[in-house]
Order: sequence, then structure tokens, then C-alpha cells
Amino acid sequence: MALHIIDHPLVQHKLSIMRNKETSTLKFRELLKEIAMFMGYEITRDFPLEYEEIETPLMKMNAPKISGKKVVIAPILRAGLGMVDGLLSLIPSARVGHIGMYRDEETCQPVFYYYKMPAGKDRLVIVTDPMLATGGSACDAIKLLKARGCKHIKFMAIIGAPEGISKVAETHPDVQVYVSLIFSNANRQFSFGFHSNSSVVSMRLSFLNRFFTTIFLVLCSSS
Repeated sequence: MALHIIDHPLVQHKLSIMRNKETSTLKFRELLKEIAMFMGYEITRDFPLEYEEIETPLMKMNAPKISGKKVVIAPILRAGLGMVDGLLSLIPSARVGHIGMYRDEETCQPVFYYYKMPAGKDRLVIVTDPMLATGGSACDAIKLLKARGCKHIKFMAIIGAPEGISKVAETHPDVQVYVSLIFSNANRQFSFGFHSNSSVVSMRLSFLNRFFTTIFLVLCSSS
């Protein structure tokens, strides 16, 4: 698995404002969209190009254009929806799918209540979820996409925990993961190999759960 940390100064600056408890709901929503857009630049960096002849005011030329089928943005409902508009502002021709799921409290197994994807199994699918905490939802969503025939998948989160990143790497080593921050107990970026005791893991996941709750409430207030 390739892990990409989007540590551009503008992304980090906006993330700091987002995490400030004084930030308003409206500003939080705007920042989520803006960070997703900035991250989209890196996610699309390896898009293939083809050349097409066009005519400029001065001459004809072979101009580069993105080749292949249109990209699919697939948010994990509902928090992932907040990142869609940012990517669409960068890739307005992208198609949008949806993955709705929750975890059964008794069996701890994923339950998918909604799944809709554009036709075409060769499309690149960008799965969005603001947080990659334990990695359970991400792995289950990716597994479902693969079962439905999707071959090219990237996963995008604003904040990731080392536990979740490791789980995706072990379960789906072919999927590239993009995050803007890896959250640790000391609020420093972790290297990929790490060992954590249960109290540290619990504290990290507690923060991520609070972050998720904030995003969920913001999205609910916008509907």
C-alpha cells in the first residue's frame, strides 16, 4: 500500500482552523470542502493523459487532456458527503456513487443499507471518509467495491490513525491511502511501523470519535 500524507502548508493551516473549538459550523463545512479540494490535487497527480488536436487563436496544437473513463467519487455515508463538493470543484465531470453502511452491534459485522455506483468497472473510484480510525468501515467499503467488480480504488481521509492505516494496508495492499494528518497521542505524525499500548489507542480513537461527531452534526445542520 502507498500512503500519501498531504502536508501542504495551506492544508495544515486549514486543518488547524477546523480543529479549533471556536470555529463555526459554517466555517467548518467550508474548510472540509477546501481541504478535500487541495487533497484532490495529489490524488489526481497520476491521472493518464492523451493528446487531442485543438485550434488556438494562433495555431493548431496537440493539447493534453485527461484520458479514460470519468472518475467516481464514492462517499461513505454520511460523513463522507462533506468531501464530495471539494473534489467536484476540481473534477466537475466526475460521477458520484454512495456507500451506506453501519455496524451491527451484536455481530459487529457491516450492514450495507445503500449502494449505488455508476456503470463501468474500469473507472477509478475515490472513496471518501473524513476519518480513518480503526479502518473497519474503510476495509468493508473497499471489499464491497471489489466484490462488485471495481479494480482501481483510492481512499481519502482528512485524519487517520495508525491503527486504521495499518489495517487498510494489511487488508487491501493495492489501495492507495491519502490523509492530511496522522493523529497520535503527542499530536505528531507517526511513522508507518509503530507499537501502541491500549490506553494510547483508546485516547486516539476517542479524539477521532469526537471529530467524527462534529462532522456528522455539521452535515445534519446543513440538510
